[in-house]
Amino acid sequence: MAKLVVISEGFAGTSFELKSERTTIGRLEDNAFTLAEPSVSGHHCEVLMSGEGIVVKDLNSTNGTFINGRQISQETLKPGQILRLGQVELRLENGAPAADAKKQISQTMPIQGGVKLDDLGDKTRMVDSPFKKKSDKTNKIFLYGGIVLGVVIVALIIFAISQLP
Repeated sequence: MAKLVVISEGFAGTSFELKSERTTIGRLEDNAFTLAEPSVSGHHCEVLMSGEGIVVKDLNSTNGTFINGRQISQETLKPGQILRLGQVELRLENGAPAADAKKQISQTMPIQGGVKLDDLGDKTRMVDSPFKKKSDKTNKIFLYGGIVLGVVIVALIIFAISQLP
């Protein structure tokens, strides 16, 4: 049985089995499959089961209907393809693994021996990381600036005391 599985964060694990010839998807509760997400239109699209396969038809949605990143008005959806409604992504599954998934698994190769932590040394620090360690130069500037400011304050206090009658 074909089903749409939501893969977007916040909805992950939600799925809907396509049992009838016509399934409407949208934000409103009168749809067969309701997706309560602001980027999904009230009546976003419909999924039609026909002899040609599973056809997705956009219902003039505000944010569009996309299959594998390409905007559509009506198109056949194949198992493993990604259907995006607004910001919500769904994958069509039919119980068998997608052909693309088999290709990806066969192309994956393990790295022999892996990488040892000692081999990395200090190279693990990310160059563009927002969590970079502050440079010692900045710390030294603040330290020297504080010392100079302290000496100036002490000198002013001594000068002010010496001027008292």
